[in-house]
Amino acid sequence: MTSSYGFSLTTFSPTGKLVQIEYALNAVSAGATSLGIKAKNGVVLATEKKLPSLMDANSVQKISHITKNIGVVYSGMGPDFRVLIRKGRKKAQEYYRYYKEPIPVTQFVREMAYVMQEYTQSGGVRPFGVSLLVAGVDDSGPHLYQVDPSGSFFAWKASAVGKGMNNAKSFLEKRHNDDSELEDVIHRALLTLKEGFEGEMTEKNIEVGIINTEQKAFRVLTPADIKDYLEEVE
Repeated sequence: MTSSYGFSLTTFSPTGKLVQIEYALNAVSAGATSLGIKAKNGVVLATEKKLPSLMDANSVQKISHITKNIGVVYSGMGPDFRVLIRKGRKKAQEYYRYYKEPIPVTQFVREMAYVMQEYTQSGGVRPFGVSLLVAGVDDSGPHLYQVDPSGSFFAWKASAVGKGMNNAKSFLEKRHNDDSELEDVIHRALLTLKEGFEGEMTEKNIEVGIINTEQKAFRVLTPADIKDYLEEVE
């Protein structure tokens, strides 16, 4: 019965499901593991970045800036992520041009959720095959949000998406502490990735992005920085 509704985006199945959204979530679940953790003074994003040996790693970036104070990581389909990043940056610039101040993190997340939800009820399109983890700092403090293909979004203390999300979430639940500093959270993020990592985890096959409440500037760590942190957690 479900298969007869599988090709229609705008038709509910008898069980009340939009099957194309479930398929989009399957694309997310097949993607590399990504995670985010909020500290009391910042947020960390981390993701696997496994590439073929002959591919130039510099040509692939899984963690991206939106504005100076907002960064995003994804699991799922890379081309879909690039489209969302372009739309997100445009929304952020429109806000800045009108209000003359950076877009608040919650407002940005809401705008991205609107875009993703619109693609679940329009003819001739399909849902985005990505889930986003959004990290940022604004006047109300550090924020971590997850946005799914359906357009739903929630604030999290720690979350994970991708193929290893269940094990990662279990690992994070056991070790989460609301009073953790950013440096401790970076170590926890690396340990969480390492827990479900296939093969040897090095500075070349992961990406890490951080933002703290003091500088309010999101940055992606260099391979040298990641190598130093990996040596600290071993």
